[in-house]
Amino acid sequence: PPGDTALFYAAARLILKGGDDTVQSQISVAQTPALAPRRINLKQDGYGFPAVQREAGLAFDNGLGGFTADGKEYVIQPGAFRNTPAPWINVIANPRFGFTASESGSGYTWYENSHEYRLTPWANDSVSDSQGEIFYLTDTETGLSWTPTMLPVREDGPYKIRHGFGYTVYEHTSHEIEQTLTQHVPAEDTVKISTLKIKNLSPAPRTLSVTYYVRPVLGVSDRETAPHIRTVKTQTVALLAENPYNEVFPGRVCFLHTSGKEITVTGNRLEFFGEGGASAPDCLYRAELSGETGTGFDPCCALRVNMTLLPGETKETVFLFGSAENAWEAETLAEKYADASAAGQSLKRARAFWRDKLERTTVSTPDASMNLMLNGWLQYQMISCRLWARTGHYQSGGAFGFRDQLQDSLSAAAYWPELTREQILLHARHQFTGGDVQHWWHSPQGKGVRTRISDDLLWLPYVTAEYVRISGDESILLEEIPFLEAEELAETETERYGDAVTLGESATLYKHCVRAVERALKFGSRGLPLMGGGDWNDGMNAIGINGRGESVWLAWFLISVLDLMLPLCRRQGDGERLGRYAAIRDNLQEAAEKSGWDGGWYRRAYFDDGMPLGSSSSGDCRIDAIAQSWAVLSGAGDKNRARKAMDMLEEYLVSREDGLIKLLTPPFDSGTSEPGYIKGYVPGVRENGGQYTHAAVWAVMAFAKLGEGGKAAELYALINPVNHTKNQRECSKYKLEPYVMAADVYAARPHTGRGGWSWYTGAAGWMYRAGVETILGLQKNGDSLTFDPCIPREWKEYTITTHFHETTYRIVVQNFDGVQKGVARVTFDGEIVANQQVSLVNDGKTHDIRVSMGKYCVNVKN
Repeated sequence: PPGDTALFYAAARLILKGGDDTVQSQISVAQTPALAPRRINLKQDGYGFPAVQREAGLAFDNGLGGFTADGKEYVIQPGAFRNTPAPWINVIANPRFGFTASESGSGYTWYENSHEYRLTPWANDSVSDSQGEIFYLTDTETGLSWTPTMLPVREDGPYKIRHGFGYTVYEHTSHEIEQTLTQHVPAEDTVKISTLKIKNLSPAPRTLSVTYYVRPVLGVSDRETAPHIRTVKTQTVALLAENPYNEVFPGRVCFLHTSGKEITVTGNRLEFFGEGGASAPDCLYRAELSGETGTGFDPCCALRVNMTLLPGETKETVFLFGSAENAWEAETLAEKYADASAAGQSLKRARAFWRDKLERTTVSTPDASMNLMLNGWLQYQMISCRLWARTGHYQSGGAFGFRDQLQDSLSAAAYWPELTREQILLHARHQFTGGDVQHWWHSPQGKGVRTRISDDLLWLPYVTAEYVRISGDESILLEEIPFLEAEELAETETERYGDAVTLGESATLYKHCVRAVERALKFGSRGLPLMGGGDWNDGMNAIGINGRGESVWLAWFLISVLDLMLPLCRRQGDGERLGRYAAIRDNLQEAAEKSGWDGGWYRRAYFDDGMPLGSSSSGDCRIDAIAQSWAVLSGAGDKNRARKAMDMLEEYLVSREDGLIKLLTPPFDSGTSEPGYIKGYVPGVRENGGQYTHAAVWAVMAFAKLGEGGKAAELYALINPVNHTKNQRECSKYKLEPYVMAADVYAARPHTGRGGWSWYTGAAGWMYRAGVETILGLQKNGDSLTFDPCIPREWKEYTITTHFHETTYRIVVQNFDGVQKGVARVTFDGEIVANQQVSLVNDGKTHDIRVSMGKYCVNVKN
């Protein structure tokens, strides 16, 4: 009958495939206008065509996914009716633009700032995993519609998802169509490129349409921006959208474009969905999109292309979704990438870019899980997510944290010093004339928060001095950088969010570092640094808010900063500060030992009223990890006390059974102390007694510095996400991605061992440094390499390959005597190196370095 064409073709296809006993079909009448054909959802069991094959040979295959042999991709294969326990995403970005992509096909896109200028909605709902960007395929003969990703239309056939460095690929076969959707961001441009490759597996021609739907935001939230968004179709770009009421990003436009030729569009979301939902929009059952654009709609950006494929034919269609400062720039980007060849070349360049950055140093150790993380995933997480995207599935910050991105960038100083240098100079521009800094700020407007947090500013001299040591670039100290000017916090203010202006005053970076140190030299009655509105643990914001509370951890950290500043003062000819800082450092060390030692470990802090925190007498937080770790990392703690403190850290805070290292114990719960908003967290979650992974890595580094190589490597493996997800039972418990670090892991029953949030954590950069520098012992000092491994006795050999410009150094570390620490001999191209230090030269050759560990060296706990 008229209007039942789709039903007729569906029945015919069933007959051709051998009858309805081989296929389960469900046919429902569409609740749409009379012109729309029937909706048909044809399940694929027994359909008889080739499907996506399960990939074998994956490393650490847990039944849901695993690493490819080279470690450069994580392949997710959920299988029929199975899902990952939480979204397993990829963060794909360059410095100005990016998107997230989950295994189901959800995610969001941003331009310039992942919080302030979202192009599509961000949602961290791990249950519904909502989508603001969707691809649909429709068989125009049968009316059957589906998606190449698992959402919003999940079919019975298998799916395969590949997360790689700078790209994600979705593979699925259904309806006799093989589908591969590849998404990436160019290394240099602000556009998301989606290439849909489809192959006709049937013996007859197929006519299909591909519809790309986007829910535009062009600001922070679509609830606020939707009434203002205007869409327009132009002669050169399929669809443009703008929000003329966005004052922070004036003139910006986003665009949708395609390499397809038969294009129809709509900017009307009501027309697109009608009475259907995300899995069956009404527009899919019409011949074309209406072309409605303008203002006054509930807005969307959607385009459709039609194509016919002969039997066995493959076609690639490119879809572009990007943003630019104006329409002309958008048109230029659309023209640049709107064909399959250009998109393919862009993907090759993006992959080559990440290969170049992430393979500057590679390792091969007896710990396969360590190799995977050190050979790309940690640094990819740090660069793509932490430095550039500043967002993830669980947190969409968008802002730069003063201490956060500084620490992140330091892990790149040995192989990408330009990145670290740029980050240091950026942060120095967010220091006030008084020496304090913006705790965080949004780019590009520069609005941020001024606080009384005490450690933020000290990370500038710490990272600067470490960068100078690692890179040898002392010229950075002479860079002239302006200060910010704003009214100081009033006596009653703990923080203030607002604008700050750049005035005429500027100084060299060295003077910026000095001003930070001078601001931090405020001490309490015990000679310890004042804690202010929180030190590294922002949740402890009430301990010293009245100006009398003191921090033991901050004493250790300030000692570390002063130790790093002394050689800079010497080289800058700043004799007065050289002497004064040395004296302050010694006084701090004495005060930390006198007032910090509790008898079995170091206390954490003192409240304004003089009560100790992190003491055996404390009701809550009797021991805190970072006070013990930094007593070792600073090198200032009494050796016997520091070793005993780390033994107590292991006894009270390391839970091998649960696979975590707690930040403190017991959590703030039943005690009477009021440390701040940390007490608002559930006991055993995040900073309140869970594993805060950033601090857990410091504990690993401290054990290595004590010479405990076996323990350091064991605990490194303990917090490695690969080892939390070896099988489906562990995946169900941990839930998060196996290939990136989690910010925290719960220590609260019944959720012990569950990851809190992933990707957006400073633990990634520190985990990299802990592995390469602290355990494997490769340290770069200017134009030379030194070696100080601290490894398990059982490790007999491992290799590191590192590059210095065009020159390759292959380092083999041998431990035939079975020690944990101590280097007996270093050879360079077969010749013994007298001082065990290898000078780097860029001669374009490959050089062999042999590092021999031995018992006759100075060893600790051998």
